[in-house]
Amino acid sequence: MTATVGTLAGAVWTALNENGTLNSKDLKKVAKIKADKDLFLALGWLLREDKVVVAEADKVMTVTLK
Repeated sequence: MTATVGTLAGAVWTALNENGTLNSKDLKKVAKIKADKDLFLALGWLLREDKVVVAEADKVMTVTLK
């Protein structure tokens, strides 16, 4: 499972690096992640490594690279 989450985190990081700030829906689409839980696992990995900033405004989550 650790390898899978690491791969998902890499896909999220690449999507953000190429596209800038994205909301969670667009991030899932660009990173080609199918399940919400997979996105959240990847974001947790990146948050733990202090690589991203997650914000919420008007019930929309946005993610940006640090």
